[in-house]
Amino acid sequence: MITNFLLDHSALVPVAILLVALVCAALGRVFTRRRRILWALAGLSLLPVFALTLVPTVNRIDGILCTVQFAMPTLGTVELLANVALFLPPAYFAALATGRPLTTLAAGAGLSAVIETLQALVPAIGRACDTNDWLMNTVGAVLGVLLALGTGRLADRRCQSGSSTGAMSS
Repeated sequence: MITNFLLDHSALVPVAILLVALVCAALGRVFTRRRRILWALAGLSLLPVFALTLVPTVNRIDGILCTVQFAMPTLGTVELLANVALFLPPAYFAALATGRPLTTLAAGAGLSAVIETLQALVPAIGRACDTNDWLMNTVGAVLGVLLALGTGRLADRRCQSGSSTGAMSS
């Protein structure tokens, strides 16, 4: 239902990505210092990733199928932009939880590669791998990590100003 709506209104996909980023940033700001909650949010945000990429469809694919191509998305490429939005939240919350943005980025790109490989090697799930999907998932992970870095910097600045204010009032 959401996919059909976005296909009919493809110009709204960047807005959807922005909304995903804003919701992540709001939650990240509230829970910046609560690692367990951040891990729970990372785990929850992986559920749609697995549901939309590995749950079998009614399609049947005969043999190994993987499209090798690299194209930058445009407003009309709903699926590619949706892949960006799909990987942004888990990368964001994992980067905040670990404090290791490069490790998180590598894990996001690696997870996407594993998903695409499974789609290619397990035709029974009815999904085909595509290098564009991997690329856009990785772009989503990059955006998530960058957003987490910004959130972390704001939180650090807030803590520093709070501690200097507290020192002045004593």
